[in-house]
Amino acid sequence: MSQLKVFADQDPNNALIDTTDGEQIKAELNRVGVLFERWATPGEIADDATQDDILALYQEDIERLKAQGGYQTVDVLHMVPTHPEKDAMRQKFLNEHRHHEDEVRFFVKGQGLFCLHIEDKVYQVLCTRNDLISVPANTPHWFDMGPNPEFTALRFFDNVEGWVPHWTESDIAGRFDRIDQL
Repeated sequence: MSQLKVFADQDPNNALIDTTDGEQIKAELNRVGVLFERWATPGEIADDATQDDILALYQEDIERLKAQGGYQTVDVLHMVPTHPEKDAMRQKFLNEHRHHEDEVRFFVKGQGLFCLHIEDKVYQVLCTRNDLISVPANTPHWFDMGPNPEFTALRFFDNVEGWVPHWTESDIAGRFDRIDQL
């Protein structure tokens, strides 16, 4: 189940907002310029579905979002607990960073925790199946896929280089709960 917790950035122990209501999550995130949508699953997704199968299944929503946001490419990231680079990948994403472009993810399966540092607040967004989040360009954030990640997500890019982080060097991410502590 999707969840939003909002904290003062200096107080990681007391949530100002804690909700699983999809409309409230959308409203709170939209208020700070973050797009949050819930997409309907247009059909069954086989366990052995290929990237092409998944892209075809969501083609209508993908094309709509590409047209709205000017995204050039879309791919599928599939992460499983047995992935040989899961620990290194998790550590890389756990540090606060920003991108010069939007970071857009749609969760086909599984879950991930986006933490957005906007002004003096931290927005922890637990994204689950059918959630789309678009983190605006230059927004400090970090992502936790957990110690045993299991998710499939669409990634939208408006540049051909793909995911390019710019580290903030802040230690704020280490002060907030990880996905396995929620």
